[in-house]
Amino acid sequence: MLITNDKDFGELVYRERAVHAGVILLRLQNERRTNKIAVLEKVLANHGERLPGRFVVATEERIRISW
Repeated sequence: MLITNDKDFGELVYRERAVHAGVILLRLQNERRTNKIAVLEKVLANHGERLPGRFVVATEERIRISW
């Protein structure tokens, strides 16, 4: 599982159909470490079992999970 804030991974997954074990893309207004950890903890606690092989975009307000 890759955790990143680099949008280029989205391009690799969708346009180039790159094989991956799972990607969590953090699109945060507040880039502080404590906020990143809080959002990631929320993603893992609420959706952890659904994440392998999925592409996830997480903001402070929303979590979107897709193939």
